[in-house]
Amino acid sequence: MSQRGSQGLPIDLTGKRAFIAGVADDNGYGWAIAKALAAAGAEILVGTWVPALNIFETSLRRGKFDESRKLPDGSLMEIAKVYPLDAVYDTPEDVPEDVKANKRYAGASNWTVKEVAETVKNDFGSIDILVHSLANGPEVTKPLLETSRRGYLAAISASSYSFVSLLQHFLPIMNPGGASISLTYIASERIIPGYGGGMSSAKAALESDTRVLAYEAGRKGKIRVNTISAGPLGSRAAKAIGFIEKMMSIPMSMHHCKRSYWQMKLATQQHSSCPRWRLQSLAQLSTLTMGSTQWDLHLTAQLYPHRRLSALELVQRTVDFAGN
Repeated sequence: MSQRGSQGLPIDLTGKRAFIAGVADDNGYGWAIAKALAAAGAEILVGTWVPALNIFETSLRRGKFDESRKLPDGSLMEIAKVYPLDAVYDTPEDVPEDVKANKRYAGASNWTVKEVAETVKNDFGSIDILVHSLANGPEVTKPLLETSRRGYLAAISASSYSFVSLLQHFLPIMNPGGASISLTYIASERIIPGYGGGMSSAKAALESDTRVLAYEAGRKGKIRVNTISAGPLGSRAAKAIGFIEKMMSIPMSMHHCKRSYWQMKLATQQHSSCPRWRLQSLAQLSTLTMGSTQWDLHLTAQLYPHRRLSALELVQRTVDFAGN
């Protein structure tokens, strides 16, 4: 099974397996990305925050998500397995006693990043696509000047280092040529008043880490590493910020995809016709090094200069990064 993008180009991920970390309902970017990958033929695994696991699995089992599970061909997205996950903790030894005793974690096991990666390996052997679609800033509603050290570091831990940890532990089971994607936000480089609690810093760290991880993972495992800024979405989690509607009014031209390192040679035709690249070629050439040259291609500005993309259209482009 495969799907066609807005340009009519086939994207076939049949035989590929994707793990999407951060799916807890059917109205966030994680779910939208999972659907896009499923529509292209990929097998879907998801990691769900432990306190939300029971509600998510119950809703899935009772058919509450059936309408939003519908794919373009009329079939329903199948999720091969749902894994409990709390990406704030790397190993069982990192989990504080109060969290272990918390009733919201009762009955769940093997939910730290290391344990989830090991369980996925035991269940499926390997994956091809890793998606980081999670973030948390406990003091996000506070201005930076009023943010505590604990709140700031918590935002960094949950929203940026979690991507480092996921890639660190999943890289050994990712097939060469695979892809990893995270979600960033324009507040990483521009002032978005009210997006506080250290979250703007966390997104800046995520983008900086993406460049380094792309360099390292590209050479160590031939894995592409990208981050996509698809814009704010009125998800349940985002509504906790309190002014998500205002954030959603920011022009989509400010959002873009970026950052992937992978050593390879560029053909003359590819070098001279960037705006006309097929999406499949873009998967490898989104950002790379050729000698001392670094390409940083922003989808909105360069590939689609005559139109604005909606947030969900940009999410669709994540399929491309995994599809070559």
